[in-house]
Amino acid sequence: MKVMLLNGSPKASGNTHLALAECERELQRCGIETELVHIGSAPVPGCRACGACGKLGKCVIDDAVNVFRDKLEAADGFIVGTPVYYASPNGSVISFMDRLFYSAQDSFRHKPAAAVAVARRAGTVTSFDVLNKYFTIREMPIVSSSYWNDAFGQTPGQAAADAEGLQTMRNLARNMAWLLKCIELGRQNGINPPENEYSDATNFIR
Repeated sequence: MKVMLLNGSPKASGNTHLALAECERELQRCGIETELVHIGSAPVPGCRACGACGKLGKCVIDDAVNVFRDKLEAADGFIVGTPVYYASPNGSVISFMDRLFYSAQDSFRHKPAAAVAVARRAGTVTSFDVLNKYFTIREMPIVSSSYWNDAFGQTPGQAAADAEGLQTMRNLARNMAWLLKCIELGRQNGINPPENEYSDATNFIR
């Protein structure tokens, strides 16, 4: 079993990475393979609403989004971390997630997922809410922890002093590992994901 982690901060070794690395270490202690990917500091183009991904099976902008999409398709779970600037995920994360989830269509369905938000002081809860909406529209079970998945720190490394935040990350990882193992055990015993309905789409304006 494998979990993909996405560090949405432009800082490769900042507080967002610190929080995700705490998750990663605990996942590994629980016997789960991991891969932590840094989104980088280069601009991430937003979705063009061209609809080409529906035909191509991938985003028409062939960059790190498509690379990560292939990795996530092969993985069993997903954790995304974002820094908070103005009470929401940063722009790169939003662009990345918009294109990732549009182009993936239904390939992430039923894979457990979680969001992590890191801030100096405030805005983590609203950022947490925004990221969770990507998961719920794709039928991905959201993994919870002993508190909202927040960590606090301003300059790189300060989040190491947030004892409860790091505890929350470890508990998140344990819950993710437990759920993945439960799903795998269910699959081995013939318990498969439900066949849901997708035929009815109602537009409000006709």
